[in-house]
Amino acid sequence: MIELLRQRRSIRKFLPKKVEAEKIDILKEALLRSPTSRNIRPWEFIIVDEPVLLEKLSRAKQSGSAFLKGAPLAVVVLADAQQSDVWVEDCSIASILLQLTAQSLGLGSCWVQIRKRQNKNDFSSEEYVQMVFNLPEHLKVESIIGLGYAAEHKQGITKNDLDGAKTHINKYLS
Repeated sequence: MIELLRQRRSIRKFLPKKVEAEKIDILKEALLRSPTSRNIRPWEFIIVDEPVLLEKLSRAKQSGSAFLKGAPLAVVVLADAQQSDVWVEDCSIASILLQLTAQSLGLGSCWVQIRKRQNKNDFSSEEYVQMVFNLPEHLKVESIIGLGYAAEHKQGITKNDLDGAKTHINKYLS
């Protein structure tokens, strides 16, 4: 696991190669195995591989989502906010587990934050995604994860670049 973390970087450029059905099945399983508070499982996932929908998702935010147009796959991570008061945390856990599973399968990925972000129009990014998929209002969108075979290579963050001052043992030191 630590090797995956050492190598993982946000990838926004993808090869024009579809992600195989077997790998998509593993990604689905990882999502559905994500830990949730009290095992409520409020999350749901929309797996998107249609270019027209990916292009629509690329316009979800003012900036930071355009790369989805070139991604062969995306997963919209959403939840029923009426089921759990910690749906944001549950969706965040699922999102990062999806990214780490993708990394283990030789895929690159990048998180697109949707919740609390704005669309270019007069509505939020979340409202935009809700409109694209005709989602009911109680389903809230946390993120979109773009996935595919990387068309760019980024070096992992070196251990020397980690800020050890951000960790504390037994007490907080400022």
